[in-house]
Amino acid sequence: MARFNFRETEAKWQRIWHERRCFNVAVDRARPKYYVLEMFPYPSGKLHVGHVRNYTMGDVVARYKRAQGFNVMHPMGWDAFGLPAENAAIAGKTHPAIWTYENIATMRGQLQRMGLAYDWEREIATCHPDYYRHEQKMFLDFLAAGLAYRKESWVNWDPVDNTVLANEQVVDGRGWRTGAAVEKRLLSQWFLRITDFADELREALDGLERWPERVRLMQEKWIGRSEGARVFFPLSGPGAAPDERLEVFTTRPDTLFGASFVAVAPNHPIAQRLAADDPALAEFIAECNRMGTSEAVIEAAEKKGFETRLTARHPFDPTIELPVYVANFILMDYGTGAIFGCPAHDQRDLDFARKYRLSVTPVVLPKGEDPARFTVGDTAFTEDGTLFNSRFLDGLPVAQAKSAAGERLESLGIGQRSIVYRLRDWGVSRQRYWGCPIPVIHCPACGIVPVPAADLPVRLPEDVSFDKPGNPLAHHPTWRHVACPRCGGKAERETDTLDTFFESSWYFLRYCSPRAETAFDRDEVEYWMPVDQYIGGIEHAVLHLLYSRFFTRALGKTGYLAVKEPFAGLFTQGMVVHQTYQDADGNWLFPDEIAIDADGTQVDATGRPVVVGRLEKMSKSKKNVVGLEHIVENYGADTARLYLMSDSPPERDLEWTDAGIDGVWRYVNRVWRLFEDDRYPVAAPGAAAPVGEPEGASLVVRREMHRAILDTTGHLDGFRFNRAVARIREFSNALEDFTATDDWARLVRREAYETLAVLLGPMMPHFAEELWQRLGHGDNTMLVDQPWPTADAALTIEETVTVAVQVNGRLRATIELKRDAAQAEAEAAALAVPAVQQLLAGKAPRKIIVVANRIVNVVG
Repeated sequence: MARFNFRETEAKWQRIWHERRCFNVAVDRARPKYYVLEMFPYPSGKLHVGHVRNYTMGDVVARYKRAQGFNVMHPMGWDAFGLPAENAAIAGKTHPAIWTYENIATMRGQLQRMGLAYDWEREIATCHPDYYRHEQKMFLDFLAAGLAYRKESWVNWDPVDNTVLANEQVVDGRGWRTGAAVEKRLLSQWFLRITDFADELREALDGLERWPERVRLMQEKWIGRSEGARVFFPLSGPGAAPDERLEVFTTRPDTLFGASFVAVAPNHPIAQRLAADDPALAEFIAECNRMGTSEAVIEAAEKKGFETRLTARHPFDPTIELPVYVANFILMDYGTGAIFGCPAHDQRDLDFARKYRLSVTPVVLPKGEDPARFTVGDTAFTEDGTLFNSRFLDGLPVAQAKSAAGERLESLGIGQRSIVYRLRDWGVSRQRYWGCPIPVIHCPACGIVPVPAADLPVRLPEDVSFDKPGNPLAHHPTWRHVACPRCGGKAERETDTLDTFFESSWYFLRYCSPRAETAFDRDEVEYWMPVDQYIGGIEHAVLHLLYSRFFTRALGKTGYLAVKEPFAGLFTQGMVVHQTYQDADGNWLFPDEIAIDADGTQVDATGRPVVVGRLEKMSKSKKNVVGLEHIVENYGADTARLYLMSDSPPERDLEWTDAGIDGVWRYVNRVWRLFEDDRYPVAAPGAAAPVGEPEGASLVVRREMHRAILDTTGHLDGFRFNRAVARIREFSNALEDFTATDDWARLVRREAYETLAVLLGPMMPHFAEELWQRLGHGDNTMLVDQPWPTADAALTIEETVTVAVQVNGRLRATIELKRDAAQAEAEAAALAVPAVQQLLAGKAPRKIIVVANRIVNVVG
């Protein structure tokens, strides 16, 4: 028999689906809706198999829900702004738009070859003016509502590229592209007030029941609600202003009597003021500014401090004076940018105190410890306990001591209980060309002036040059020079563009009505939203997902919509991983550059042995990628799809191997041969049932079919795609062993073959359509339009059950019994077990306890 011709078959069905607009949908209030969405890709170039696992998962869900009768929307688009396009423009002497749209065309073709059930009429690209003009209007509405504002902020600055870098783009203190030492700079930046929604964003996490617990915990930690107190330390010494007080936020006011120092961030106003007259401090601050601004970078760095000539008086005892340091590990934008150090009960403070030979006074006593003998060595005590060495707090448990300290601070007027958040407002300014222009104008007379709505979109100029460092918009000869909309005087456009997370925070709304003249049609949004199933990587757990949750709330506040949570269900898929290879010179090699020599050694093209590295996420930088086109051309899209759904649970990483894809290809052809085998005839479509009921092998297969329907449905509902594939393979194996040819066998074979085709449909849509047609269905009866089968509960019940046999409560054997066997039958079967007979030694049992279909316990 011929092998399955995937090239002809896949091209044919893709054409038919397109011509018949099978996956194009509209609002239909008579049917339940289902919105399935994968996080849209950045158009960086050709896709490899590692990219398409999540798209395949989404497609399985979309096709499955469609078969269940849902009105399914499954769109695709492109997250098309971003720095890589500018880098490509510099490297390849091309325009970012040309590079981007060429990549979109390539990747669209690759996704279409995978047979993904997208409604391509809803396709969007965020770099198109018809998209970003709406987000410019949103920005202006946020500005009017007080949700957008401009302020000075410390940023990572690359002095070679003359641009702001995200924390993730700072590698070992240097710019990821230029390698230049990164500086901290104070720049005017645009922000969105996400902190206004901090409590709501945090509290609403409990309602996201179909989100992974891990993601919800990550967001809760990122929002970071901290209860504590703001404490005022009076300052004295050279450089202190009259009656100056340093405000410190702490979550541990109970440990104030353990304080041995106070410290401020390098960019704290006090530090900046003192540095103006202290060159050594100024140099220390400059050194701190050469670090990145991220918490991860600061936490990993060596803790350093500079002792000022200021002292801080203890709020509870003015006779105690504490040294004031400028320290590199304090963030200016958390709390107040100042701390008091209690070394005995905070490891970072302890390390700092030991380094600078400061006192360590324990004030929290572990349970059972002698207060006269308890000391802290190299490890801070951070557990619960009772207060000591703390005067009015002595003897109180930590929780009560926190409350008592807060009350005393407030009664003395030297502090107040407070709540702060780790979450900071979202800085959306980027000093780059390839992004959405921020629609404001700076006028010397009028200040910041919004661009009139009638003048939107503010389009990017096409005649830009990348031959100078920095933002091409800032040195464009004409684009930024405009007349002020208010006074008509000379003014300049804002040259910053929006963070690309701005685009990805509302694209799911645009899909609902992608050609609307407004950002979206509210009626359509209210029908389709929220997204029922969102699929993407865990790396987006915080920023993208949190920004999107903020965005829907901000749009609600500005009157756009009433939806608060954008994603009802979230699934984070694992990565596709592959071994890495390097030649003797340390250069990365593609898997197809590796050969096997006569003794089995893996070698490169020159015959030199290669270094085989660990399994890692497929990455173009390490070349451990398998090209999607190569797989589709040699195995077909359906074989690739089935492999991506097999072997590994979808939330875990999947190792891609040649042996794995070869095994799936062999299985595909086994099923193909099953449907082509003329030795075992199939009843004609619509054939009447023979007289009576199926018996023997036909009944066994019919029962197996209904159990396969039940199990596969449950696995797909639970996102257990690998188990669904395994169950379908069990079913097809049973059909290979079904050789009966009587009239009932013919009819049952048709039922089973049709069911197998439908069950395979979400995973292998082209293959399943061809199997369906092979069963005699005409062109007007496509599998894609068939309903999902429903299991007959009576036929899913196993005829036999495995029953445990115990003697005096201890398991000795298992036996197979008919379901609901009579008690006498169960007792006789248990007594016939050799192990039971041996233990009874010819004696009659005192009693036998039977738990139907589960246990027989023989009591001797």
